[in-house]
Amino acid sequence: MKLVSYNVNGIRAAMRKGFIPWLQACDPDIVCLQEVKALQGQVDPAVFEAMGYQSYWFPAEKKGYSGVAILTKRAPDNVVYGCGILDAEGRVLRVDFDAYSVMSVYVPSGTNQSGRLDVKMNFCSAFLRYIKSLKREIPHLIASGDYNICHQAIDIHDPIRNAHVSGFLPEERQWLSRFLRAGDFVDSFRCFNPQPDQYSWWTYRANARAQNKGWRIDYHLVSRSLQTAMKRAALLSEARHSDHCPILLELE
Repeated sequence: MKLVSYNVNGIRAAMRKGFIPWLQACDPDIVCLQEVKALQGQVDPAVFEAMGYQSYWFPAEKKGYSGVAILTKRAPDNVVYGCGILDAEGRVLRVDFDAYSVMSVYVPSGTNQSGRLDVKMNFCSAFLRYIKSLKREIPHLIASGDYNICHQAIDIHDPIRNAHVSGFLPEERQWLSRFLRAGDFVDSFRCFNPQPDQYSWWTYRANARAQNKGWRIDYHLVSRSLQTAMKRAALLSEARHSDHCPILLELE
């Protein structure tokens, strides 16, 4: 199974930048999208149906904001929209199959607006409680998406200067460590790639992407019970439809 997660920073904008031909060439089995910034009716499902995908959308109530989606070539047994936490912002979508479940997760950013760091940390605390409960029901879980947190110093281009910036704050990084332990997850990318200077997001400012001054904030977090099935994980940095790049996970 080939699984891709991608914060597209607006699905319609990404489509204008060649997202559909790229998706057809990449040909993943499941695609988790974040920050789609579109209602379901604003994107023609026939575009994805032509490639064999069923599409499920959980947009934000606010137009042009947030929202997640999942494209899948295999029909799920069950689809769950939201998790009871900031559902009006379209943050979590889950598809269940017989042997495992896949989530598209978009953790709030702690920047841009006053008070959003508190919103982010409250979401994170509630989401951890939700996951701990969910794992008792669904032990084989893949929680993919944009977590808006760099976990370790290796995951950010300048850990010293960014030490007091949201996305790399001690409390955010500590939460992600707790999430991995309490949910019994592994960071699939780091299971295969110990090298530095590998990122999934670059600001549009100061030519950051060309200079690879980035952050790794997008993850496939995989239940440890599925770790032996993982075969490859990669950052697909050649795809440039967004300020993020897609992240890939292959499982047997």
